[in-house]
Amino acid sequence: MFTITSIVIVTLIKNVGKPTFIFTDFLHFILPFTTMNIINENKEKSKRYLPHDLKTRENAVKTYRNGNSISYVLRKYHISRTSLYRWNKAYDGTLESLMDKSHKPHTPHPNAHTEEEIKWIKDLLRRHKNDNLTLGEIWYKLRINKGYKRHIGSLYRIMRKLGYYKQININSTSKYIPKEYNTPKMIGEKWQIDVKFVPTQCLGKDVPSDKKYYQYTCIDEATRERFLFWYDEHTPSNTVDFVKRCITYFEYKPVEIQTDNGTEFTWNQSKMKKLHPLDELCLQLDIDHHKIRPRTPRHNGKVERSHRNDNERFYNTLIINSLEELRKKGKNYLERTNKIPMACLNYLTPLEKRKELIISLLIQYNTFISLVNAK
Repeated sequence: MFTITSIVIVTLIKNVGKPTFIFTDFLHFILPFTTMNIINENKEKSKRYLPHDLKTRENAVKTYRNGNSISYVLRKYHISRTSLYRWNKAYDGTLESLMDKSHKPHTPHPNAHTEEEIKWIKDLLRRHKNDNLTLGEIWYKLRINKGYKRHIGSLYRIMRKLGYYKQININSTSKYIPKEYNTPKMIGEKWQIDVKFVPTQCLGKDVPSDKKYYQYTCIDEATRERFLFWYDEHTPSNTVDFVKRCITYFEYKPVEIQTDNGTEFTWNQSKMKKLHPLDELCLQLDIDHHKIRPRTPRHNGKVERSHRNDNERFYNTLIINSLEELRKKGKNYLERTNKIPMACLNYLTPLEKRKELIISLLIQYNTFISLVNAK
């Protein structure tokens, strides 16, 4: 094997007498070798030392006890002075004495969950074992029924500690960066409407194999209050019927309705010159109909996200044999889902948020009337 020095000497001897040989040629030849050496040296220096095993600790202590200087021991085993003192104090001749001890405190933290609170949580989880309760529902029930005063984040951590939640391994993340969206602050400004296909796993034996059911969903963006209704077809006529039911349920009509571009909501205007029944209804009621960008369901994100919740909370354990049974069970679920606290509402339920916004509207109206009367 030739060293870099020998290669350089041979190169100089061969080329130094030539008139075209200049110093830059020498630099172009030698720099790659020098750069590689620097990179390899940096890699060696930047190696991170793993935690020392028990044998290394024992050898370091024995070397120190044999009379060697402490600086020699530290350099040889790449350890700190504090670690060596700690191991030397703990070592009694056995490897077990050098094992790391548990860092768990002997007494609980003063602000930790009490035994009584943990019992409340365990009892509630046992009673509702098959109800698929969400974290918000559990926290809300504890707060109402037991006077639970802790933050919902504390409840989540203690439930993970109790083994209620399983660790989720996320292999990849989305590269999409969402743009800022101005969510309406007042009730009735915008509704998001969408249709969800009822999973076939929920259909009982009495339902024909080719039968399908559809869930129409409407959500008020400001309060997150929802209205659900089920049909056996997703047609423009059913869409018009659903919007009328929404107005009856919410007891007000919105300023704007936002939907996707499905045929139950709109028609391709280049092929169909006739006005869609939903657009006709919106014109009659003076409601704006906003259609999101095609093939972009995230623009209708609130109602799409609520559909995922429906899969987890409702359809996961549902078995039905008729449309009437589906509507009956869905009505009970609708009442439940509007009473679940939500983080985006500062842990208020949609019904509580609606009440809060109505009160603020009344206060603004009374203030306006008083100002008009004062003039």
